[in-house]
Amino acid sequence: MRYPYRIWAEIDLEAWASNLARIRAELSARQSILLVVKADAYGHGAQILAPRAEREGVAMFGVGNCREALELIDAGVEAPILILGTIIDEEIETVARMGIHLGVHSSSRLDRFSQVALRARRSLQVHLNIDTGMGRLGVSPGEAPRLAREIQERPGLKMAGIYTHFAHASFPPGEEMRKVEETFSQAVAGLRRRGLLPRDALVHCANSCALFSGLGLGFDAVRPGIAAYGILPPEFPASRELKPVLSLRSQVIFYKDVPAGAPVGYEGAWRAPKATRIATVPVGYNDGIPWRLGLEKGACALIRGKRVPFAGRVSMDYLCLDIGDLPGVRVGDPVTLIGKEGDQEISAVEMARLAGTTPYEILCGIGKRVRRVALQKRMEPLHP
Repeated sequence: MRYPYRIWAEIDLEAWASNLARIRAELSARQSILLVVKADAYGHGAQILAPRAEREGVAMFGVGNCREALELIDAGVEAPILILGTIIDEEIETVARMGIHLGVHSSSRLDRFSQVALRARRSLQVHLNIDTGMGRLGVSPGEAPRLAREIQERPGLKMAGIYTHFAHASFPPGEEMRKVEETFSQAVAGLRRRGLLPRDALVHCANSCALFSGLGLGFDAVRPGIAAYGILPPEFPASRELKPVLSLRSQVIFYKDVPAGAPVGYEGAWRAPKATRIATVPVGYNDGIPWRLGLEKGACALIRGKRVPFAGRVSMDYLCLDIGDLPGVRVGDPVTLIGKEGDQEISAVEMARLAGTTPYEILCGIGKRVRRVALQKRMEPLHP
């Protein structure tokens, strides 16, 4: 079979649905899922995955900025969308006009929010962000009542939710995680006692690691991210039940025989230990393959269900593989960088470990040249 792309990411919609069902199994009937699809759904393609997630019952989506919210709307998503971070002034009009929910971290722009909402003739839905230790954004628990009161006093603003973010992730959960849950619970209870939290406000805090640790499950919604894409640290028992959604593939475009000692790649950092055959693959660090993998022992790709090692540094557009011990490789053969072939698998977790980074960075770094191809049952490609 010939493949029409230099490099593509296969997005398994059945695995996606299975992971969402596994997350749902952790919740009570009254709880909802606020699914995080920022960074283009962690590199998977938000416009592919969010509509399917909505059909699977996801009640709300979390994004990183205004542009990501608009992309979901363009894809036909009708569920509410929350910008988890913050926005710049030039985005306020769009957020108000499109009914996008917004995280609020201080009182500095509440007057501006109110004015824009009144001009748009619709309520601006805001979620109060409580800082419980992350330190990036959000109001301290002690200042939360003041900020909630100021939101309440501004015409055009509606307190639609309240949330926080865990700064630690471990299983079993450590003292830091339990303290976050306790601090947030106390802040929510304090606002309710003062009449500063509407009864219909959505309370949410549990990210992937928290919800699979049993934390943050006493609130209205959970906010999973990486687990929905099939990745959870291996110490979590649920990690064995989740299915990776993304496979990253390319194809052999050239191969040649080289003698022992022949240099391959920039600066001749790799030299053939013996006479061998080198395959060239049209994928590089611009597509999300970490540069340093070319220098790491153990970095491999899959061809014909076999592991073949990287040969030389990864460049912007290409990498090379040592296929000397694998007979029969031809131009056009598929190459798997992340995913399964036969009984072999290279995971984003493995690639991240070798590159000295996290699976988040590997997935979010998959470049825009990479074609996202949605797959349905029997792994048949649907070419968008």
